[in-house]
Amino acid sequence: MPFKFEKQKLSDVILIIPKVFEDNRGFFMENYKKSDFFDNGITVEFNQDNHSKSVKGVLRGLHYQAKPYSQSKLIKCIRGKIYDVAVDIRKSSPTFGDYIKVELSENNKNMLFIPEGFAHGFVVLSDYAEIIYKTGGEYSPTADRGILWSDKDLNIDWGIDFEPILSEKDKHQPMLKDCNKEELL
Repeated sequence: MPFKFEKQKLSDVILIIPKVFEDNRGFFMENYKKSDFFDNGITVEFNQDNHSKSVKGVLRGLHYQAKPYSQSKLIKCIRGKIYDVAVDIRKSSPTFGDYIKVELSENNKNMLFIPEGFAHGFVVLSDYAEIIYKTGGEYSPTADRGILWSDKDLNIDWGIDFEPILSEKDKHQPMLKDCNKEELL
């Protein structure tokens, strides 16, 4: 099997470690193989691929899509290094408001699967980083929502000792307790 699937402390979030075949020419790896992913509980039909580039210190997030447009994500950092964060915002979940943080980088080549019902964000640790990610469900501008990255109730350890670079939108997101609970899963 070209992947190792590691379940995380938050239900249904999975770290995917690909098998990388390296030699003097470079490397080869599979990014996605439907049968392996399905056999390991990731049965999402991916509908959209995204690619972003950010400079060091940029923090994007925490973003989610309101129901019925919720999205799952399969995230990979192809250049540089990031801390990737997923926050459980499923109303009935015993881990509601909890988060996980993993390092994704061009060196470790790992991927993170985040199911529907989670907010997502990342901070760039290298000079720049490029992220590619698949989503289950297409982006809907009318369902675009977010949570303030520095929400004191979430108490996320972003692993940084600097003030991040934020979009105007991300500077003014609500705290989780102020989000419309009817829009959450």
